[in-house]
Amino acid sequence: MKGHATKLIEVTEKHADRIAAQWLGDVRVNPKTPSYHRFSDEKALSHAVAFYRSFRTLFSAEKPFDAAQRFFTKYADERYSEGIPLHEAIYALILMRRHIWLYAEFQALFVSTVEHQQAAESLTRTILMFDYATYVITERYEALMKRETEERFRRESGAGGRRQAAGPPPK
Repeated sequence: MKGHATKLIEVTEKHADRIAAQWLGDVRVNPKTPSYHRFSDEKALSHAVAFYRSFRTLFSAEKPFDAAQRFFTKYADERYSEGIPLHEAIYALILMRRHIWLYAEFQALFVSTVEHQQAAESLTRTILMFDYATYVITERYEALMKRETEERFRRESGAGGRRQAAGPPPK
């Protein structure tokens, strides 16, 4: 793992519950995430805590796209099955990213010039991870929507086909 990211990763892991709680406060009142307004605190928090606790694995992966694909495919599957629209699932993720940095800034992690350079490098890697997340989630939602549409079409075609084969009801 790259040394410049150690502080950010450690703070994110150590304070995952606190960061998630701050995220929850934001997602609960944000007009861009109305689907999250109806979830219990426990359910909504589990979304963010799972991400923050996986941050080290995602951040330091040798093959970051592969790690992102595994984690965010599951994220997409869960949000889709919960009925969260794609744009809200993505925006909730954007808020998760924002809260990592808000918490890090609040903790004044990066103070010296060298640390500012390390922060910039950490930010670059974090942005890459979130870019991959957006790609994977969007791709997965499209696959899930296509599958759902095909299944609905098969059900409707199958039911319609049986009605036609049966003919009109007897008199």
